[in-house]
Amino acid sequence: MLAQVIVNGILTGFVYSLVAVGLTLTWGVMDIINFAHGDFLLWGMYTAFGLWSVFSVDPIFSLPVTIVLIFLLGYLTYVLIIRRVLNASGLTALLATFGFSMVLKNIAQLVFTANYKNVTNTIFGGDTIKLGSIYIRHDYLAAAIGSLILSLLVLLFINKTKTGVAIKATSINRSTAQLMGINTDGIFAFTFGLSGACVGAAASLMVPFTPITPSSTALYSILAFVIVALGGFGNIKGALLAGLLVGVVESVGGYLLGTSFKYAVIFMMYLIVMQIRPKGLFGW
Repeated sequence: MLAQVIVNGILTGFVYSLVAVGLTLTWGVMDIINFAHGDFLLWGMYTAFGLWSVFSVDPIFSLPVTIVLIFLLGYLTYVLIIRRVLNASGLTALLATFGFSMVLKNIAQLVFTANYKNVTNTIFGGDTIKLGSIYIRHDYLAAAIGSLILSLLVLLFINKTKTGVAIKATSINRSTAQLMGINTDGIFAFTFGLSGACVGAAASLMVPFTPITPSSTALYSILAFVIVALGGFGNIKGALLAGLLVGVVESVGGYLLGTSFKYAVIFMMYLIVMQIRPKGLFGW
């Protein structure tokens, strides 16, 4: 039974990692706390739900659409909101994104109501793989594999492309990056868009097994903040590993102590780690 719980935690952790990778791009790299991150995920899920309910498009096939649309949402968020408060205090940017979060959440409730929405009869839904005493649902496995692949692609992009190097250079020292000819404003806009693309992808992967309401992604947003802090700000590999850790701790904690206490275990772990390593497990 414990093996089943650990496997479930690993699969969940990969999805958490992809959501956290998106957040670490804006928080860790740009030093901007995007309070609307969870609402980007929410609108990605509603997009996938809308395509499924209106056009019968399976969420796996709506993946490119949610990636592009939430990329654009992130890009426009920077251009219309963040750019105007970029040089202000961190609290100003935080309040700006908090206000935008409320706008996105309330528009979602106005359009889709507060009732639960579910996506059913998907390509990977319903079936399981049996490995000894362990059962793995196809939709969970597809979400985990997809999340891992996309997270690794983002990591490769940041480390191996000119744009990725420019993002890292801008995160280290914005003024020096500008002197080197890097368009830091364009880099920030693209980074915000890339952050949105990550949660847009996660939305399509999660929607087959996640009921949607305007408040359903708040928890994922909080967990993403915890994962980024645990993994080290701006550390994508750290976000990947911390996401797995949080997924396993959540699953095992729920199994041993009951579901009511599983998040308490996560936050207790977070507090202990922050006391020992304030820059996170993988931060320096």
